[in-house]
Amino acid sequence: MTTPGYRDTPPESWDPEAPVDFAEAEEFLRMCYGDNRKLGSVKPRLAVVRAQIAATGTYVHTPDELAYGARVAWRNSSRCIGRLYWRSLVVLDRRRARTPEEIFALVVRHLCMAGGTAAANREPGAIRPVISVFPQAQPGRPYARIWNEQLIRYAGYRDVNGGVTGDPKAVRFTESMRDLGWRGKGDAFDVLPVAIETPAHGVRLFELPERAVLEVPLAHPDYGWFAELGLRWHAVPAISNMRLTIGGVHYPLAPFNGWYMGTEIGARNLADPDRYNMIPVVARMLGLDTSKPNTLWRDRALVELNRAVLWSFERAGVKITDHHTESDRFLAHIRNETKSGREVPADWSWIVPPMSGGATGVFHRYYHEADERPNFYLDADARALGVHGHRAQLATEPTEQAAARPAATPEAPARVVPLQERRAPAVPAQPPSPADPSRVVPSPTLRPACPVRH
Repeated sequence: MTTPGYRDTPPESWDPEAPVDFAEAEEFLRMCYGDNRKLGSVKPRLAVVRAQIAATGTYVHTPDELAYGARVAWRNSSRCIGRLYWRSLVVLDRRRARTPEEIFALVVRHLCMAGGTAAANREPGAIRPVISVFPQAQPGRPYARIWNEQLIRYAGYRDVNGGVTGDPKAVRFTESMRDLGWRGKGDAFDVLPVAIETPAHGVRLFELPERAVLEVPLAHPDYGWFAELGLRWHAVPAISNMRLTIGGVHYPLAPFNGWYMGTEIGARNLADPDRYNMIPVVARMLGLDTSKPNTLWRDRALVELNRAVLWSFERAGVKITDHHTESDRFLAHIRNETKSGREVPADWSWIVPPMSGGATGVFHRYYHEADERPNFYLDADARALGVHGHRAQLATEPTEQAAARPAATPEAPARVVPLQERRAPAVPAQPPSPADPSRVVPSPTLRPACPVRH
């Protein structure tokens, strides 16, 4: 389904009370069965779907329809530069899960599969794109969801003087998690709990086990002092608060991941002034003249920070890509889609990398701006939960989904499911000593905090 470009005419907001639009279902099914001849004729399927919508307001996708729809949703994601491999998306059908405990167990399996830690025949760090699709929303009924923006995020702790240890973006969410009973370590790379809400159980907090969080301590190929900064980042970027829409059916709980492009970490997460803000620190350590902007000290520090990210991931054997390579791959994706008779929806402001944009091929062209379905959507209330981590904050956010939001009840108060095992780094920050080649350092207890107080 194609609607006008989002810059001119934003797509309509989701109405959780409304039944499935049969026209949208039919358009998707004809596309699905047209691209997958092995599924047979679409006509009998359309009759079944029409009857299901008439009786229940919705219909149920077959496993083949679900897998195809999820992959096409990735293909249609206008803000993603890494769509060349959309056909390789691993689709996990988790529609039978109901309780928070069941959902969390499957989330852990998702992260382990995505990070390569779930199978003996795969090396940790062999990242693969995975989506886990949980039960669909039923019209007019509450639904399960994950509050977190991503399955793995670092906490942010504000001190009495207004400074922040950790990720400033996560301060409000961290405070809400602590209000719900979570107790973090208070360091700069403290993984937040996963907040899972279901209609029958309210919200539950779960701490991710060590095996689910693959992390890479950061060092630099030329500067030994870089490792002493104590920086690290997790290997699997898994979005967890976007709604997957396939043929008019909505899946509010469908976490998905690809792999990192280096600039996402080095030019945004660690560099933005409202995030870890490491550019001034790196510039100072490099001895750069920061007295005026025309010395380009920010640019020079940014390059070295991104070199450290790419080098550290590659040295650890963890999959990552650079922005030049990924730009070339995206242009290859456009060529492939053009040969298939499809336009590629793309948002220039997201496709162009946050550093050296003009040096990449994706900079020098225009794109087809349209909202094509299947696709992923970030609803206003999901965005607010991801930022605030608290339902009371939703009153200040514009939303049309208030009637459908499941709420915690006195019978189902929030609680924290504790974690007994400590999280160790995936790889050492420095190469093992020749005298002890099996040693992995640093130990979890020696993980230093970020030197910057925000």
